[in-house]
Amino acid sequence: MKKSTLCVHAGHEPEPVTGAVMPPVFFTSTYVQQAPGEHQGYDYSRAGNPSRTVLEKAMAELEGGKHGFCFSSGMGAVDCVLKTLSTGDHVVAMNDLYGGTYRLFRQSYEKLGIGFSFISCSSASEIEAAIQPSTRLMWIETPTNPTLKVVDIELCAQICQRHGIVLVVDNTFASPMLQNPLALGANIVMHSMTKYLGGHSDLIMGGLVSNDDKLAEALFFNQKSTGATPGPMDCYLALRGMKTLHLRMKAHVENAGQVAQFLLSHPKVAKVYYPGLSEHPGHQIAAKQMKGFGGMVSFELKNNSEQMASMFLSNTRLFVLAESLGGVESLASHPASMTHASIPREVRLANGISDGLIRLSVGVEDAEDLLEDLNSALENC
Repeated sequence: MKKSTLCVHAGHEPEPVTGAVMPPVFFTSTYVQQAPGEHQGYDYSRAGNPSRTVLEKAMAELEGGKHGFCFSSGMGAVDCVLKTLSTGDHVVAMNDLYGGTYRLFRQSYEKLGIGFSFISCSSASEIEAAIQPSTRLMWIETPTNPTLKVVDIELCAQICQRHGIVLVVDNTFASPMLQNPLALGANIVMHSMTKYLGGHSDLIMGGLVSNDDKLAEALFFNQKSTGATPGPMDCYLALRGMKTLHLRMKAHVENAGQVAQFLLSHPKVAKVYYPGLSEHPGHQIAAKQMKGFGGMVSFELKNNSEQMASMFLSNTRLFVLAESLGGVESLASHPASMTHASIPREVRLANGISDGLIRLSVGVEDAEDLLEDLNSALENC
């Protein structure tokens, strides 16, 4: 079945009792049991809810996986994976990560005795050099947040398989429509479902998908035990959003490509970060492993300062200054003071996140209007 068809139909059939096309929303905390321990698959909604089951199946099908797990936030999904580790274990991680992921690694799990090495993942030799006898996990984003670096998933998977390391890929920026890490050898795919999967800036949710039965058992145990699970209404909203994912991603990719080309040619712009540009160092890898280059664009002005970035962000009209990304509306953010503020400045700068970097989540509005908005803001800087 093609991906666009899966977006509409994955995870469910018409409801058998009434024939309802959309699955019902099950607002219940508990379920009747015929006898102690004898039930119809559900006993308590922290462990499972029919609305969540439908969504988890749909997400897994879109990623080409067997097991799906949904959480009350993307960070809940990250935390679930980290809880599969033990004191003394080691993680190789990207040095360009979402600020919340970096914060969780360094401030929550390092003090529990989990070690982390942060690298660019740009070559096999660099990855091999970072691996220790205690390395159990490798965590990458591609494209990365916010500088849109591209990592060769297949290369990472081959190295991890040789060393018996679990490879986790944060696929939030690409979505299942543009990239499928499991097919490239990853063990777990992570999504902030708040973003493209939900697509309408109206819910907070995270997700994991895996084909590994043993890993799935551990992930389900952690999901049930720690309880960071979403409510049924959020699951319904996410499922509804996913039904138009294929249509939205086409518009995001098309508009982002036009925005990137516009910024590249503008005299006030010094640098543009977008995998679809031939000048991007990861362009060839992105073209190999992605079906489109995504809807995120970052850039720096020629006067690359926080003051100039703030001036630009104060002058946009359609690109609303706000956290998050992946909704139908265009958003603009300042990573150094917003999404990545929890990362020390010297670490940010070393990873290419300058004080003047601006990140755009390009929405599905008319491209001409978006370019006009950007041009107006740039002219007023």
